[in-house]
Amino acid sequence: MEAHKLPPLGEQRVHISQLPMTWRNWYKHLNWWGIILTIVVPLYGCLQAFSTPLQKETAIWSVLYYFCTGFGITAGYHRLWAHASYGAFLPLKVFLALMGAGAGEGSIRWWARAHRSHHRHTDTSKDPYSVNKGLLYSHMGWLIFKQNPKRLGRVDTADLNVDAVVVWQHRNYLVIILATAFLLPTLVSGLGWGDWKGGFIYAGILRMFFVHQATFCVNSLAHWLGEQPFDDRRSSRDHLITALLALGEGYHNFHHSFPSGYRNAEKWWQYDATKWIIWIWGQLGLAYDLKTFAANEILKCRLQKRQKLLDHEKLQLDWGIPIESLPVIQWRDYIYQTEVSKRPLIVISGIVHDVSRFMDTHPGGRIMIQSGIGKDATSMFKGGVYMHSKSAHNQLAKMRVAVIYGGGEDAEYQRQE
Repeated sequence: MEAHKLPPLGEQRVHISQLPMTWRNWYKHLNWWGIILTIVVPLYGCLQAFSTPLQKETAIWSVLYYFCTGFGITAGYHRLWAHASYGAFLPLKVFLALMGAGAGEGSIRWWARAHRSHHRHTDTSKDPYSVNKGLLYSHMGWLIFKQNPKRLGRVDTADLNVDAVVVWQHRNYLVIILATAFLLPTLVSGLGWGDWKGGFIYAGILRMFFVHQATFCVNSLAHWLGEQPFDDRRSSRDHLITALLALGEGYHNFHHSFPSGYRNAEKWWQYDATKWIIWIWGQLGLAYDLKTFAANEILKCRLQKRQKLLDHEKLQLDWGIPIESLPVIQWRDYIYQTEVSKRPLIVISGIVHDVSRFMDTHPGGRIMIQSGIGKDATSMFKGGVYMHSKSAHNQLAKMRVAVIYGGGEDAEYQRQE
């Protein structure tokens, strides 16, 4: 029997994700547990639904349990453990750990670690579900294909490692997910109104499938569709669709800008069911230290984004030759150009303007402009004769031809003295 060959000393084994996919190794690229939980099991549930009548009681229970397990992810896995945006006492933590497991999205420790990496390394190769790898990849592909753990961004999980509820759930996750994702919804339907199969299919499998897809939309659609009112340096976006599906997680541009706040939306009326339920828990004494960002900080980010858009739009317009690009001339050169060369030049605020093309169309008449040629017409233009509009200032800027050294006639006299 041939001995198993080890790689040479110092040589590192290449992870399968770094190798091209071929007909011989394609199955090694796949994360089979992810495929079973997100594709095979839901597909089985969909097929069984054709032969399983949906009773009214089961439908109501399925929706109710959807919210319970959904909050396990949004209020528990996400806002409590991944971002520590509020504190929870033991009964609430245990409830959220159980309901989060019932969503079938992995343990708290695994989920929160990946999410922290996503925030720290958004849109980079270290982002576990980067939208830059494709919309489908950020939605489900990252769970279907194996990822090299050494290539994922490192994050601090020390707080999770000392959380007794997190450690307990992680160690017993397989038992807990079977009990909360499938057994509990089946028992409630079966013992409650005799619908054992309906409870398993609708409240168990299909309910879990819809929770999956809602959460996955946050990773994909919320980085692809919508507005970026706070920051556009990353792909996160705000839109209502994912907010409705994922219990308020759709205002993702806000969340990526203010990740440690327990709210995921700026306005009180924006749909964020998770924010409301956390607030209620706080009023009941189950949650505490609900973190928020000051309105001043939120408005600053919004204003900075608006300014960035305005600056970009401003660059598309013709504002005349920039002042710093104009030639600098002496006052006597200006006088020479107007008296000897007969150029219709006017100085306003230390800038020389060529008004030759505007004299005949000036609303105040040609004579008014002629009276300022060869002079410093600053006071005349800015209110001495007429307070000109913004439009007039903008038109004047396009007539710039030079800058007076020192700013005007007085500077010339001072040098002569």
